Amino acid sequence: MTTRSIPFSLTIAMAVTMMLAPFSMDTYLPAFPSIAASLDVSLAEVSRSVSIYIFALALSQLIGGALSDQIGRRQVLIAGLVMYAIASLGIAFAPSMFTLLVGRACQAFGAGWVVVSVPALVRDRISGQEAAKLFSIMGFIVVLAPGIAPSIGSAILALGNWHYIFGALSIYAVLLIPLSTQVILKDVPRRGPVTQKKSLLTRYREVLAVRPARLFLIWQASCFSIMMIFITFASFIYQEHFGLSESQFSLFFAANIATMLTFNTANRWLLSRWASIKILRIATLCQIAGAALLVGITLADLNVYFFLPAMMLTIGAMGAMTSNLQACFLEFFPHNGGAAAALFGATYTGVAGLLSALTTLLPQNLLSIILAMAACAAVSFIVLLRSMSPSESKVAVAT
Repeated sequence: MTTRSIPFSLTIAMAVTMMLAPFSMDTYLPAFPSIAASLDVSLAEVSRSVSIYIFALALSQLIGGALSDQIGRRQVLIAGLVMYAIASLGIAFAPSMFTLLVGRACQAFGAGWVVVSVPALVRDRISGQEAAKLFSIMGFIVVLAPGIAPSIGSAILALGNWHYIFGALSIYAVLLIPLSTQVILKDVPRRGPVTQKKSLLTRYREVLAVRPARLFLIWQASCFSIMMIFITFASFIYQEHFGLSESQFSLFFAANIATMLTFNTANRWLLSRWASIKILRIATLCQIAGAALLVGITLADLNVYFFLPAMMLTIGAMGAMTSNLQACFLEFFPHNGGAAAALFGATYTGVAGLLSALTTLLPQNLLSIILAMAACAAVSFIVLLRSMSPSESKVAVAT
């Protein structure tokens, strides 16, 4: 491993590959009504495919990450792309809702193997501030995926039916195979790394045994849960509670993406001057401040133009958090990078998915939703304080 920077072309290739998972989550959202009509099911049943995708994505990362440490990044990455391409093609020809749900689980399994391989490959090459910069550049591109995916899905629907969307996703994965072999894996040995044979459980036990690193797992899970809760209820918040039209909702939702990109850009600039942990703490405080403002605005029953800036601050801060959290966490694992990346991704994805699902059991009003987000922000604040204590501040990211 080296601390040098890596070519920009490799950074772009990694980011485009990492986009596969979030892009797959949102591209078919505009097709929900047509899928429901085509398969003669309710919208609620189609919505279930999102939850299945999220939980399968979390599980697959746990398996794929440890396997990449044992048999090699190349094998896991390519296998994931092939699995994803075949599953997407199967969904495109799905004759029933059951087949679609099984296909979504298989699709997520392949996507999980892909997205867990890329951070591990980054950790194999570089560390410290350089790793944080790379994750931030990749994050800038990956953040765009959820914002543009529904629009691309709508464009595909204009050309054909919902089957075309999954056919396009299959083609996307197929095109990523030569990109991966020729760019991402160009200098990666064909054979897996020579490591001591360990079970998956042993590898994850070793990762979890590093106490300072566990702090960043909790940190990422809590802050990402805030965003997942917002995504789950965004339509309810803006369209039902505040009464916005569909076009207004799109603009208000896009404002959060724009703020995330702004934080991401600022993060990349600051990484040349400050340590990752310092930027992370500031961004976390911004998110906590935004959540506190949301509670006050909701209790005061102020209009949407007061609500929007607070939500933009709360969600936008994620643009400077995830890349630094990932870099700080992976810094502890020069050898079990695949297992560490898998545990990181699976933990925050699984916890956020579970919490966002549980919030649907709360009373369906704005205050309940905002208090759930504030509770996650409170956990982030506690973790932030722990990161500043002498016993928990042994962060290896370069200062």
